[in-house]
Amino acid sequence: MLSRLKEDIACVFERDPAAQSVFEVLTTYPGVHAVIVHRLSHYCWKANWRWLARFIAYLSRWWTGIEIHPGAEIGRRFFIDHGMGVVIGETAVIGDDCTLYHGVTLGGTTWKKGKRHPTLGNGVVIGAGAKVLGPIDIGEGARVGSNSVVLKPVPAGATVVGIPGHIVDPKEKKPTLVLDEVVSKLDFDPYGLTMDMPDPIAYAINRMLDHINALDKQIASIQAAVNNAGIVCKETPIDSLDGCEIADSYQKSKTVNEEQEELPTVISN
Repeated sequence: MLSRLKEDIACVFERDPAAQSVFEVLTTYPGVHAVIVHRLSHYCWKANWRWLARFIAYLSRWWTGIEIHPGAEIGRRFFIDHGMGVVIGETAVIGDDCTLYHGVTLGGTTWKKGKRHPTLGNGVVIGAGAKVLGPIDIGEGARVGSNSVVLKPVPAGATVVGIPGHIVDPKEKKPTLVLDEVVSKLDFDPYGLTMDMPDPIAYAINRMLDHINALDKQIASIQAAVNNAGIVCKETPIDSLDGCEIADSYQKSKTVNEEQEELPTVISN
């Protein structure tokens, strides 16, 4: 028990640069308190003292803001940073060296008895506000981004983001974007993402833009050929995506927004 306590305290210094001393960690870290109390409540649960185990867990929830069912199995060096709002269900299994941030839920998706909560492999990190739901396996060393909702198994070493969660591949290649020139002028990242943050959805949308631009060029060439053949094409040309009007329109809206943000400050002064 004492060796487990030493490990739980030592892992805080490894993962939280704000930690100053052992005394501070023991007296002011609710994540550490919740883990320590869970060790006791889990022992009572295994000893079939179910009401006592639940009551101890209830007191821990009231004290720390972290709800861990006494039936949950937690490995060594488990760290809950900040901790408020964390919920860990009865049949959840957490491996060694895992880290959870505030607002994380390891929940179930059914009212049936049996295994209904996630299993986390060793070294898993789950970001703030993420929800991992159902009897799924999160592979060793996997990462779950903040506010993600994960409903399917995650392979070892993968990173999952989004709602519903999807795996991002750091090896994705940057596509040739139609709007690269406009983007570089405005210092603006389409969809709020850069390709340095690999995201398969953004990648697919950018590929669609490239494809649409190629279709526009083909239609323009067909229209020119039809006109040259003596057939009058009265269709109005479609505006090009790579025109300067996009940049001018964005720049005008940006200037208006900046002026509106500055207005309250001028009035208050």
